[in-house]
Amino acid sequence: MSLATCKPNFSPKCRVVPAFTIEVWQHNTIPIPAPCAGAFKARRPKPTTFRLYYERGDFPLILEPVVRGFKIIWKVPIEKLDLHHYLPLFFDGLCELTHPYDFLARQGVHDLLRRGKDKILPVVPQLIIPIKNALNTRAPSILCVTLQVLQHLALSADHVGEALVPYYRQILPILNLFVNKNVNQGDGIDYSQQKNTNLGDLIQETLEIFEKTGGEDAFINIKYMVPTYESCVLN
Repeated sequence: MSLATCKPNFSPKCRVVPAFTIEVWQHNTIPIPAPCAGAFKARRPKPTTFRLYYERGDFPLILEPVVRGFKIIWKVPIEKLDLHHYLPLFFDGLCELTHPYDFLARQGVHDLLRRGKDKILPVVPQLIIPIKNALNTRAPSILCVTLQVLQHLALSADHVGEALVPYYRQILPILNLFVNKNVNQGDGIDYSQQKNTNLGDLIQETLEIFEKTGGEDAFINIKYMVPTYESCVLN
């Protein structure tokens, strides 16, 4: 607030006082503007267990350079890995933003989900805390990656989508917060749509996959946490 908006009988010696206090009703005072809530502000990710395990050499994989970047070479067939041990660790690495940890965690998650099959469903409860931690960072790049992983998780095996329904209260609040975060370029080209990194679109796609794979109780639970969501199945 400026002097121009001070009370009619202000003087050049207006005092600055804390907002929401009795002092703001006194003559010749200017309240300090309240700070922003910061609901959309990105949080700094905490050090991950995934990085510790990789640096100790506990993962049966190596990072191999190729023409267009890198690829993961697994030393052990994924079908023989204990997903109860490895899958939560790779989900924990979704918070990583530093190479090579970010690439290893994200590519490793998709490899495990692609070939884990029936071993994935029993591990779902162990994945909720790493998923929640990744979403709570509110960092757009981490949110986009985590939403893509959630879509893959829900479609990875039978009944996994239904197993996620009881955990919507942990997963969906952040999605509800960012559900309207669409890029508006006007007449310009939004390249984020081609790269599948438009946050609002990713959230909509994720909710639709949750509804399609979550069974008969999915929609009412999604609607409770994301009131603006409209069914893609019932309509």
